[in-house]
Amino acid sequence: MGSRRPRGPAAQRLLPAGRALHRARRAGALAHRRGSAEVRIAELAAPEVARRIAAGHAVLVPMGSTETHGPALPMGDYLLAEAIALRIAEAAGDALALPALAFGGADFFRGVPGGVALSPSTLTAVVTDILVALHEGGAKRILILNGHGGNIPSIEEAQRKLRHGYGIVAPVLHLWKSAGGWQKELGGAPDALGHGGDPIASVALHLRPDLCAPAAMKPRAALPPFLGLPVSGFGTIRAAGVDFGAPIELEEVAAGGVAAADPSGASAEHGARIVARLVEAATAMLAAMKGHSW
Repeated sequence: MGSRRPRGPAAQRLLPAGRALHRARRAGALAHRRGSAEVRIAELAAPEVARRIAAGHAVLVPMGSTETHGPALPMGDYLLAEAIALRIAEAAGDALALPALAFGGADFFRGVPGGVALSPSTLTAVVTDILVALHEGGAKRILILNGHGGNIPSIEEAQRKLRHGYGIVAPVLHLWKSAGGWQKELGGAPDALGHGGDPIASVALHLRPDLCAPAAMKPRAALPPFLGLPVSGFGTIRAAGVDFGAPIELEEVAAGGVAAADPSGASAEHGARIVARLVEAATAMLAAMKGHSW
């Protein structure tokens, strides 16, 4: 038998809070689609896409992953890469956005329930095929927006294949690698930086608050040593002040999906500043790519 709904005065007290939560989540879910139908390739008819590409519109290729980011953030960080791509396309005025590639390269996140990671060879082939297809479809400007560190080797190999095989240069903006370097400059909390925290936490609170659970954020915990040595990062341990690579698993680096971060310091305001800077940088790159006849 299912749980009974509260009645009487108790129900009246719960309704306003429930309605407010529903409104907040609905607003967050809809906000990221603001004007997006104008630039989403998936939502435009083929003749319109062909017309814009023939007119010189750029194509944005957002990428991310489906992995753990702790108890407070959604697994699909690719949703953020796609939302950022839409804002870049809208700001540029002459760009289109592909649907985000939802699965990233395998690294430290194997075995996460619900997580999916691709082998390096598979991801390289997928990214290469995407770039070649866009080129063969007439795209002259292609910009990759990467939201997962494990994608970097495959992206770099695909970029080289595209240039050597077709003479095409498709730059990549590594979203979180760039944003992490701006933490202090943009006023982010220093302790919030790390996996399960910033920059993804603040960006998620800004772009998709409907998918976040701030009350579930956990402070960073001390990591146990590996081989008797301190863990200094994803896949690294430190001896005599020098980092050494080691095949460390997720829970040895990021207990509960949180590593070296206190996500409670993340904020939607900081996320807005990060997104604004990313949009500014990407639109500058798109402008610089105009006029190149590769």
